[in-house]
Amino acid sequence: MREDLTVRLKQFQERYPVDASVQGRVAKPPVEFIGEEILELAVSALLQGENILLCGGKATGKNILADNLAWLFARPVYNVSFHVNTDSGTLIGTDTFTGGEVRLRRGPVAQAAQYGGFCILDEINMAKNDAVAVMHAALDYRRLIDVPGYECIPMHPAARFIATMNYGYAGTRELNEALVSRFTVIRMPVLPARQLIRLLRTEVPNASEENLERCVGLFLDLNEKAVNGEISTHPVDLRGMTAALRLMTDGLKAKTAIAAGVTNKCFDEYEYQLVQDVVMTRFA
Repeated sequence: MREDLTVRLKQFQERYPVDASVQGRVAKPPVEFIGEEILELAVSALLQGENILLCGGKATGKNILADNLAWLFARPVYNVSFHVNTDSGTLIGTDTFTGGEVRLRRGPVAQAAQYGGFCILDEINMAKNDAVAVMHAALDYRRLIDVPGYECIPMHPAARFIATMNYGYAGTRELNEALVSRFTVIRMPVLPARQLIRLLRTEVPNASEENLERCVGLFLDLNEKAVNGEISTHPVDLRGMTAALRLMTDGLKAKTAIAAGVTNKCFDEYEYQLVQDVVMTRFA
C-alpha cells in the first residue's frame, strides 16, 4: 500500500480510538485480501468519508476485502446479512421493555453509528428497497438516523458502511438509484489463478501443490461456463472447493471430495452431468 495511505490510516486510528466495550469486535481476518489496486481504491474512498459498494461475481473477495478494511482502520465490525424479510427493525432496532420503560434495542446499523463501527451490508440487493430506505439519511450528508418515537441517532465520524452484492443470485433485485448514489461503487475483478492458489493455500496450508492447481483450474473452468450461461452459479463455489481440498488432505479420493464440495450442489440432472464432465478433465 502507498506510504501516504499508511500514514493517513495511522492518523485515523489515533483520532478515533475504539470504545473499550466494543474492542472485541475489532479482529484480524484469517485471510489477507490480495489485490493492491482495489485495496488502495477502497481505503482512499473510506478515508474521504465515502461508503462503498463492492459488486462482482462469486469468489471475487468482497467479504474478505470488507473484513480487511475494518481491520486496517481498526474499527469494530457489525454485520447485516440481507434477505427478503429484512426490515427496518432488523437494521435500526426494535422496541424492548426494560426497567419499566420502553427503550430502543439497537440493531447493527444503530450500533455502528454509536460506536463508529464499520457496518458490512452483505448481499444488499437481497433486501426490499423500502427496508434500506430508512438508511438514506445515514448514508448521505445528514449522517443521522431518525427513529420515530426516539431522538435522532447521530453518526459517529468514524462510522462507515460497506455493502456487497452478487449478480444473478435467486431473490436479488435491482438497487434503486437513490441508494446507489450514496455509495462509491467498486467492481471486483475475478481473481487470477495465482491469487486463488495463494488464497486456498492460506485456507488449507497442508494441501499439495498438485491439488491446489487442479482445484483452481476446475474453479476457473466452471466460472467460465457460468459466465457463458452453460451452467448456473451453484457449482462455482470457492467455499465448496476449499471444503473439498480439506477432504483431500484427509486422504479422501479427489473425485469423491469434489463431488461432496462442488458437483453435488447441482440438483438439476443435466447440469450435474455437465459439471461432472468438467471435473473429469481435471480429476480423471
